[in-house]
Amino acid sequence: MISGRNALEAASFLGQQQNSLAAMAAGAAKKTARKRIWDLSAHYHCSIIGTCLSAGELRKLLVKLDLAATGDSDHDLHGRGVGLALRQDLAGKLLNKALDERHQVSIKRYGRAKCEVELRALWQEDVRAGDIPGGYWAVMTHPLAGSDLVREVFGYVHMLSHLVGAANRADIRRLQQLEAQNSELTEKLERQQSQIFELTAARDAALRQVREDFSPRIAVPAVPEDGEDREIAGLRRQLEAETSRRALAEERLAQSQAAAGRAQDAAREAGQRAAALQAELDAVERGLRTGAETPADTVAPMTLDGLTLLYVGGRPTQMPHIRQAAAERGGKLLHHDGGIEDNDLLLASMVSRADIIFFPVDCVSHGAVGTVKRTCRSEGKKYIPLRSAAVTSFIAGLGA
Repeated sequence: MISGRNALEAASFLGQQQNSLAAMAAGAAKKTARKRIWDLSAHYHCSIIGTCLSAGELRKLLVKLDLAATGDSDHDLHGRGVGLALRQDLAGKLLNKALDERHQVSIKRYGRAKCEVELRALWQEDVRAGDIPGGYWAVMTHPLAGSDLVREVFGYVHMLSHLVGAANRADIRRLQQLEAQNSELTEKLERQQSQIFELTAARDAALRQVREDFSPRIAVPAVPEDGEDREIAGLRRQLEAETSRRALAEERLAQSQAAAGRAQDAAREAGQRAAALQAELDAVERGLRTGAETPADTVAPMTLDGLTLLYVGGRPTQMPHIRQAAAERGGKLLHHDGGIEDNDLLLASMVSRADIIFFPVDCVSHGAVGTVKRTCRSEGKKYIPLRSAAVTSFIAGLGA
């Protein structure tokens, strides 16, 4: 038989073993469980709330918590959302739940990662695809994400916010212009619809008047006489003929107006091309003058005084002549082919190095033009679109 002391020692040993197993199980669960937002450093809360939740979603959550008023700005609500991220009460849990539900697809996708290398590969895929919010939340709360990966992901999102802010200023100005144009077009459409309504009413009134004028004469009496019957038939034929001629005349008028419009557009385009060609011809003639041949009452040949020019796109066969034209006028020419062979990533840095940027609209990619315009707007540089890739267009552009 086991003595009482031995029984107590055995029970104590068994209890210690159970506590140890429970502690090990709790530690393992903690290592495999996803982090909550209050588990993360407060340093990351601002970027997570601003990136992973839209302003509308955050407002809806704060209204539910009775923490938002009608006049609160998005910035006010953002600050309150960041404050909730530190709390482990009902408000903090609802905030964490909203983030999980918003990005459950990304959380499930990242949950299949077995190591930090796989996590980094999934994040890089999302960066290339532009799916930043879901990947950001999934990485920051993943149990396998180490401190180096967390800092790397946070640094990318932090710098991306600066780049997006700089690019959005131009987009906001463009949006305001489009809204103004939309208002003008809406007013114009309303005026046209009103005119159409008035014309339709006038047409219907005219048709009713025609019917009233002709109906007494067209009405057939109970016992018509031969003469009256022939007169009515003649009036019917006359009315049908007039109606047919009117429809034909309206159709021809519409065709003539359309042809006249096309002719006006063609004449306008031809005039613009002629003006552009004349401007290029004048620029070439000015460029061919020498100092001795320049009369006293004309403009002296243009000099670039050491300006650095960037030419984007164009045809390779024309580049030696374009480079010579710039050099003869005292300028330094840089060239980027628009992404055919040259790296697209170099284009923005070349724009930064140049004083003025040129590109021919008939021989350049849309992507290169977009990069030039965005970089020029952000750095206050001037860009000049050229009519064509010909040397004369470049010389005319120098005159501009």
